[in-house]
This record gives sequence, structure tokens and C-alpha cells, in this order.
Amino acid sequence: MTPQEYCAQKTAQSGSSFYYSFLFLEKNKRDAITALYAFCREVDDIVDGPSDEHVARSKLSWWGHEIDVMWSGSPQHPVTQALCRFIEPYKLEKKYFKLIIDGMLMDLEKKQYETMNELTKYCYRSASAVGILSANIFGYSHPNTLIYAEQLGLALQLTNILRDVNEDLERGRIYIPLEELRKVGLKRETIRSAVGTQSFDTLITNQVKTARDLFDSAHSHLHAEDRKPQKAGLIMSAIYRKVLEKIASKPSRSFIKRQTLTPIQKFWIAWRVWSKL
Repeated sequence: MTPQEYCAQKTAQSGSSFYYSFLFLEKNKRDAITALYAFCREVDDIVDGPSDEHVARSKLSWWGHEIDVMWSGSPQHPVTQALCRFIEPYKLEKKYFKLIIDGMLMDLEKKQYETMNELTKYCYRSASAVGILSANIFGYSHPNTLIYAEQLGLALQLTNILRDVNEDLERGRIYIPLEELRKVGLKRETIRSAVGTQSFDTLITNQVKTARDLFDSAHSHLHAEDRKPQKAGLIMSAIYRKVLEKIASKPSRSFIKRQTLTPIQKFWIAWRVWSKL
């Protein structure tokens, strides 16, 4: 199996919505974004997997070193072997890969966030950094497109947070800021018992509004001439906004059952967005 085949398999097996946004890219960009996504999956799986904290830190430290090695031209892992050939053509910056790893370290260090500002710092590292790298791969000509990529990353991550509230609690984490819980009279310890109440629904509705506002702000910064090259990001946005609206329609249901789209729904959204650009 070649490094690129390894990345393609890693991406396809994840079942992620991102996979459907890659389908319409030309081969070089598809290979590059697939390798980037495989990297994200590798480091994310470390903190979401069964490893204890010490083992997880050691693995993330190894990946930090591997990024340095990749820039020196002698990577060891199939993912970095695939990624290294895209560094120069797409002007990928090492600092964003390091930020992604920093975001994963935050998952080990912080189990909750007090304010939205604190959460935004986490989301910038774990998601906006990915968005900026992706924007470079997709191509852009206007600097505001990087603002679009940063804010889209935040919006996608907030949608993930709302989709995964129950799973995160089972892992001992909560990403909805505690200040947001207090606004509706809840505490971290009372979230489960509040499911089905007006307080819980209001909590989720408030967070949905924040995510919607970020999607809208992101799109307002995408320059018209960059819409076509950034079509993969627009596909991601459309798929995630559909998930967000499913969560918004019945907030309590989203806690009981993870809200997702079928592969056919994702493909249909992807094709519809692509065909309009």
C-alpha cells in the first residue's frame, strides 16, 4: 500500500462528511486534502481512543517531532510521506500542523471551558488551523478568504460540539462553555437530567445561533472570485448546516441520538453545491 493509498483508506473508513467534499476536486488537490484529513484523523484518534493520558501525550509528542522531520524531507509515517510532496506546491505552513497538535493536547488538559473566548482558542487550533491549510490547498486569490476559512472552521467545530454533547460527556468532557450553561440555569452535573426541559432546549438553541452566525460571517468574507476554487469548503459548509438544522429542530433528540445525514443525503448536497459553481 502506498502512502497515498493509506491516506485514502483512512479517510474513507472515517465515514466523515468531509469525504464527500473531496470527491469533486481534481486529483492533486484531492490527494493533498485527503492526506491532510488523514493526519487530522491520526492525531484526533489519539485523544478519543482508549489510551491513557501519558500514552496519548507520548504519541502526540511523536507526531510533533514527525512534523519537524517532514519539513526536513525524511518523514517516517505514511501520512507525512504523502503530505510532504504538497508542502511547497500549496505553501503549507508548519505552524498550522503544530497548532492542530496543540489542540489535541488541550483535549488532554482541559475537560471543560469557562467562556466562549476560551473555547474559541481551542477551536482555532483544532479546526481553524485545518481550515486555513485546506484553503491553501483549494486555492484562493483574495486575503479575506483566509478569514472565511478560519471562521468556517469555528462553525464546523461548534456544529460537531452540538452533535456530540452526549458522547463527550461520556468521555468526561464538555465543550459548551459553562457560562452558557449558567445563562439557562444549568450546571455541568445537571445536563443529563435537564434533557427534555425548556432549559436544555434553550441552551442548544443559543449555541445553534452562535454557529449559524459564524457560518454567515464566514461566507460574507469569501470573495466572489474564490467561490469556485473553494467549492469543497462550501460543500462542507452545506452538509454541516444541514446537520445543524436537524439539531435545531429538536434539541433534546440531538442529545439522545446523534444527528447525522445518510451517505445519499451527503452526496446529494455535495453534487447540488458543486453543480451551482
